[in-house]
This record gives sequence, C-alpha cells and structure tokens, in this order.
Amino acid sequence: MTPTPPLRVGTRPSALAMAQSGLVADRLRAAGHPCELVEVSTRGDRSSAPVAELGVGVFVSALRDALARGDVDVAVHSYKDLPTAPDARLTLAAVPGREDPRDALVARDGLVLGELPTGATVGTGSPRRKAQLDALGLGLEVVAIRGNVDTRIAKVRDGELDAVVVAAAGLRRLGRVGEATELLDPLQMLPAPAQGALAIECRAGTADGDLALARTLATVLDDPFTRAAVLAERAVLATLEAGCSAPVAALADVVSDWEYGPDDEDGHPVDRVSLRAVIGTTGGGLLRASATGDLDNAEKLGAALAAELLDMGGLAAPAEQLDRET
Repeated sequence: MTPTPPLRVGTRPSALAMAQSGLVADRLRAAGHPCELVEVSTRGDRSSAPVAELGVGVFVSALRDALARGDVDVAVHSYKDLPTAPDARLTLAAVPGREDPRDALVARDGLVLGELPTGATVGTGSPRRKAQLDALGLGLEVVAIRGNVDTRIAKVRDGELDAVVVAAAGLRRLGRVGEATELLDPLQMLPAPAQGALAIECRAGTADGDLALARTLATVLDDPFTRAAVLAERAVLATLEAGCSAPVAALADVVSDWEYGPDDEDGHPVDRVSLRAVIGTTGGGLLRASATGDLDNAEKLGAALAAELLDMGGLAAPAEQLDRET
C-alpha cells in the first residue's frame, strides 16, 4: 500500500512562525497525521519598511497564495495578521486554544513599567501600544521600531532603548518568557484583537479531500471558546476599519454564568462572552467600553460594542494598523 503523503504545513520562515507552526504540526502528528513544514517567505519578511507602508496582509498573502495554488495543504497564521475581509479561496478550519494574550515588557535592569524613569525610551511598532503607554502619563518616550523578537530585545540589551513591549505569546512560544520583566495587566495595556491566537486555513474546495482535511483540522485543533472570543474581538476591528488611523484594542473571555428561566428555579450554567475594547479619539485620548453577550452572538456583540465606541467619539482604524505578533 502506498503511504499517505504528509500534510504540507505552510509557515513563514521567522523563528516565531516556525515555532508556532511546529506546535500545530506536533498536534496533528500526535493525532496520527504525518506533517512537514514548508517555509513560504512573505513580502513583510523581506522588507524592513514600516508595516503601515507595506499595506494590508503583507505577512499572509504569499502563504494564502501558496495554499490556493496547492503548494501547501495547510497555512498557519498569527491570527491578528489576517485582514478582516475573508479570502473566498480558503476556509478558516481551526482556531486552536489561545496562548497568553497579554503584552510583555522587556526592560533594562529588570525594571517594571512603573519603575521606568521619566523620559525612558520604550520601543514598539504598534499605534495601540503607543496610545496606551502615553495614556498612562508616565512621561515615557515611545520609539517606533520593527523587527523580530531577537531584534527588538537586542535594542534593550545593547543599550539603544530602555525597554520594548512585545507580545507575551511570542515569548512563550519561543521559550523566552523569562526575559520579560513584566507581563502587563490588560487594565494597563489591552491587547490587539486576536493577539496570542492562531488561524489555521485550508482550501475551501468542495472535493472530498478538501472537506475531509477541513474536518480533520477542526477536530484536532479547533477550540470553540477561543474561536468565539476572537470572533468578537475581530468584529470590533472590522466595524472600526474605515478612514483615519487610530489605535484599536480588544480582549474577550468566555465566562460561566448562571441563568434562571420562568420555570427554572434552580437555574442552569451558561457560557457568555465578556468583551472589552479601547479606541482612540480625535484629541489623542482613549475611550473604553465593555459588554457581555451570548456565546452564539459573539460577532454581533463585537460589532455592537464598536458602534458604541464610534458613537462616543472614537476614530475608525484601517486594517494596516493591525499590530504585529511580536
């Protein structure tokens, strides 16, 4: 009998992308599905220009094209790299359980955020992080940077910056979370929509093989609570993507609640989505809002919360303002 060929798992070539794609491949192998990683370089990997100048989807377009052509069978993305508009050629087959969604501070001398002196330089490529750091009123000088985890942390180690803010998920997946001097509470620094989550795509064909693969990925990898939480966060972003540049942050959790009906004296447990979001204002301030809704209405919950923020005076944000996973 001819052996079944391994699933070709497409991944960007960065250390972080390889690490997270490796975790996905390991889970598939453990479930009895042989895999091999296939590196696909993207325009974002090859350029040092600011992400906003490169345009939407620069870290996913090449992977998606390779998947649509049949060069790979599965694509693994940092979910927050995906444009909010779906790609009709592909299907989001699975959203695995989320890694730590928080931001992490890596600072000189083991300092935490509140210990950084006035005028300390803090590096980040994220408008969201900059806006929230500025709003804390600590007198920090926020410096725009780009690059992978090594590049960013090296700027602190070499004395170029006093600190950098990166995604805790990236540090954890690289086995480097011990280098963080503080994991930032979301009350201080709300993360980007879908931060810490992965998106697993395959082709959206109607052939038996395509359908079977989508079912396999969903069965082995999908976490419905993570999918619902991220769906709510991404709905915030999708609703806000319109004109001017603005920082956007959102974080959802699935929480257990107790519900009583007219004929249900003892009540019964129910899972709900608890969502928080932040958006910038014309004057440079931040607006915050929160809401809770049914698990099955996560997307509507996110859209409604975004509309509330816009009514309060928030700005809309284009897709190119998405944070990078680092």
